[in-house]
Amino acid sequence: MKNSVPVMSALALSLMLGACSTPSPESLAQHDPWEKTNRDVFDFDVKLDRNVARPIAKGYRAAVPEPVRDGIHNAITNLNSPVILANDVLQGDGDKAANTFGRIMINSTVGLGGLIDVASKLGIPYHENDFGITMGKGGAAEGSYLVLPFAGPMPPRDLVGTGVDVAFDPLTWARFHGSDTWTVVRFGIGTLDAETSRIDAVETIERSSIDFYATTRNLYRQSRNAKINEGKTGASGTQDNLPNL
Repeated sequence: MKNSVPVMSALALSLMLGACSTPSPESLAQHDPWEKTNRDVFDFDVKLDRNVARPIAKGYRAAVPEPVRDGIHNAITNLNSPVILANDVLQGDGDKAANTFGRIMINSTVGLGGLIDVASKLGIPYHENDFGITMGKGGAAEGSYLVLPFAGPMPPRDLVGTGVDVAFDPLTWARFHGSDTWTVVRFGIGTLDAETSRIDAVETIERSSIDFYATTRNLYRQSRNAKINEGKTGASGTQDNLPNL
């Protein structure tokens, strides 16, 4: 929960800066009244990604064999499963909740703590879920599009959802010797894993986009809408998914 302080501070700063400029009709049409500030933050995030995060991730991908990387990815996914389960239950989706619970039990035991995704091999597929999706399914509006330093796209609904998901994670409240170190290591490895998995997609979109910011914004919003609508294309018209910058 300590991590919420800098995030909220960044949000407040972004809102204050954005309030100083008059949004264009196009910005308002895209639910992006703080576009000028968002673009500045986005440029910062892109430079950080290109010069720091991406080179580290490429080095990790080159140095660590794929089976090892897959095992790390599976373990991180398994650690995040209680959050997915909580949201499955809140959404009243018994089938998904049962699948997630089954994945936790199988992968945590037979899968050696989640290193091996045995559940998928048994026909129990992984699915994403979070409290931002839960709120969206409950009718909560996305809110104005917002880009935060280090975090990327994070509209108010998803920002609140991220905070709630942290509270849903049992390891947030667990206290044991070295728990603070464990939290930092888990966050670092999770960030590295996410960065590694999205490199190719981001570079492809970056090369093909006339306006990288606008493309990222549209893909992010469309992806979130598709997840809320169970993958059905609605007004957003696509199911494309762009990992955060």
